[in-house]
Amino acid sequence: MLLFIPVGTVKGQQEGIEVVAQRGDGIEKLLKAHGLDPVAYTPMFVELNRDNIGRNYTLFAGRKYIIPATGEPVSGGSATGKVVREYSIFGDAYSKVEIIDNRLGGAVIYLMSGHGGPDPGASGKYGKYLLTEDEYAYDVTLRLARNLIQHGALVYMITRDENDGIRDQSILSADRDEKCYPSETIPVNQNSRLKQRTGAVNSLYSKYRGSYQRLVVIHLDSRSTGENIDVFFYHHQNSAAGKTLAGNIHNTFREKYRKYQPNRSYHGTVSSRSGLWVIKNTNPPTVFIELGNIRNQRDQQRFVIYDNRQALANWIAEGIIKDYVSD
Repeated sequence: MLLFIPVGTVKGQQEGIEVVAQRGDGIEKLLKAHGLDPVAYTPMFVELNRDNIGRNYTLFAGRKYIIPATGEPVSGGSATGKVVREYSIFGDAYSKVEIIDNRLGGAVIYLMSGHGGPDPGASGKYGKYLLTEDEYAYDVTLRLARNLIQHGALVYMITRDENDGIRDQSILSADRDEKCYPSETIPVNQNSRLKQRTGAVNSLYSKYRGSYQRLVVIHLDSRSTGENIDVFFYHHQNSAAGKTLAGNIHNTFREKYRKYQPNRSYHGTVSSRSGLWVIKNTNPPTVFIELGNIRNQRDQQRFVIYDNRQALANWIAEGIIKDYVSD
């Protein structure tokens, strides 16, 4: 069974008929019984019935479930038989997502970009422009979410901005309308913000016990303007799974640097940082990623060039896939 969940509202989503699950019913069985292709309609079914789906996506006998309306599939076929889904959160240019494979089928990934709402995070000057951490971390996180969906993962965007979408501009304009999943206003107080985000992750975590669940937190660092740093990774000191996840993504970066920048050494590290609130207080194994120094001109090229933001997302996704298949 393909296991997908939208990171935003799926375009064209409508409710359909209501049925009562019988003993032995599963998502695939119910969809087929109503003449629906499970590949096309499973994501919508999950979205419509998320509060009534058990561990490993089982259904509860005797409970009511909504069967998606026919003619409004969350995925559509093409002349080549490819499955394409549409997610408004990625913006018009990137809303259509082609499903490549199911290598992450069964994986539940929570993505949390740093700061947002009233807190822009770190900032750096780029010529006459001001770069803010929350906008660039969010763009990389969106690109990562899209990649993970392409490989069959269930993805939850914890920090979310419904109208930004993936942006290819060098200068990403700052705003303060980000929300916390599902659609909560982000508090001004820092401790309240952190508790809100960790609470959102932990409440979702309890729904998927027994599944592969991971949290990826993405930030940009702020150091002196002359300090050029590489991408580095933190994990909880007592989390073997978090350390392994960080190591798999780190090793992917090392491989990519050897391939694409053979004359340059990569100095990114993996280390424990258990004092960070999110790492300390969230239930899933977590990797906390710092993408570079937002105040350093060389590091800024990693963020302001959209192809580089996409490469960061691609490499993180590849590391997560390595982690999942080896789990």
